Amino acid sequence: MKNIILIGFMGVGKGTIARAFCAHMEMVGLDTDDIIESMENRSIKEVFAAQGEAYFRAKESQVASWLSKHVKNTLISTGGGFFMVENLNKIGTVVYLKSSFEGILERILTHPNAEQKLAKRPLFADKEKAKALFDKRAPLYEKKADIVLHVEGKSIQDIVKELKKRLKR
Repeated sequence: MKNIILIGFMGVGKGTIARAFCAHMEMVGLDTDDIIESMENRSIKEVFAAQGEAYFRAKESQVASWLSKHVKNTLISTGGGFFMVENLNKIGTVVYLKSSFEGILERILTHPNAEQKLAKRPLFADKEKAKALFDKRAPLYEKKADIVLHVEGKSIQDIVKELKKRLKR
């Protein structure tokens, strides 16, 4: 079985859906941001602050190369910009978790740990800038995806069921 790669804008629920899907399917899950944080021994926010975006994107490419060579039958949740790596479709089946910007923002703001969720995503401090990035990336996510899964307004259980069905697992 191929890997499953979840892509989508920050805050759409890639990690949450990945954990639920893995538990339901008894699969192993990896998160590309977690891998980079382990490699760097610091948070993504600290990596961006100290080294900048170009350095971080190079780390993502390094992780993508490792995943394509060494990881099989795994669900991989990704950071919001990971979809830009060159070999994405060679790693596995790409699933775009699609939601409106407003839906993502509402999901974050209504979460019990909303402050933590926002702190982890400093880009949302400037909503206009975040919306502009969302508008730029949305069609690119769609283009990279093998499967587009609309997640807005759906329960995690419903999303997991639909994902399972769409993947024919």
